[in-house]
Amino acid sequence: MTKLTSHKALSFDVYGTLIDWETGIVTALSQGYPDLNFPKADILHAFHNLEKDYQSRYPDLPYSQLLSKIHPDLAAKLNLSAPAEARSQQFGDSVGLWPAFPDTLDALKRLQKHFKLLVLSNTDRASFAATNRTQLPGVEFDAVFTAQDIGSYKPDRRNFEYMLKHVDERWGISREEVLQTAQSQFHDHYPAREMGIRSAWIVRPGAIMGEQGKKGEEVWDWKFDTLGEMADAVEKEASGV
Repeated sequence: MTKLTSHKALSFDVYGTLIDWETGIVTALSQGYPDLNFPKADILHAFHNLEKDYQSRYPDLPYSQLLSKIHPDLAAKLNLSAPAEARSQQFGDSVGLWPAFPDTLDALKRLQKHFKLLVLSNTDRASFAATNRTQLPGVEFDAVFTAQDIGSYKPDRRNFEYMLKHVDERWGISREEVLQTAQSQFHDHYPAREMGIRSAWIVRPGAIMGEQGKKGEEVWDWKFDTLGEMADAVEKEASGV
């Protein structure tokens, strides 16, 4: 039976898994609309639908610029006043301010004792660097692969192929030794399953974005509510308990 510790690398989605992007997005939107009074779910469903559309239409556009383009359309969908261009730019530049989940930092530091830590993210290089610096201080990822590097956004298979090619060339790590570690069924688990990559689902209970299909149709090989729980399971395996 394959164990968590049979893998050599964890390929992380970042936003939604390590970073609370739902809180970050709502907070960033409210900066321009201090009287914002919509259910969080309505805001996030509207955002997620726009993001999927824009990522399909503009696969080579850096994520911060994509967010800036989404911002006025999101405002329109919520019947808010049209934002000034500077506000849309501020929304696009907000990624580095989105907060980490409380368990993330400690869990990453424990997991890096057992695996190479990879980033496979739909963001751009500058936005991820800001996140790493401000929200994940002291964590050194072994490799960072962004949509900007690849020229497409997950769930495009090219993103996973790019990651697999580079970890094989750099460390001789095979597909079977990579564990996709993510919250989003849509962005990560479904494409990983299609490509024969095992995955650990970090559920983040209460998360709204990133689902696919009906409840009960989720795909995963391991399932944990938090990354901290996954780190606990890895340490238990490694200790032989």
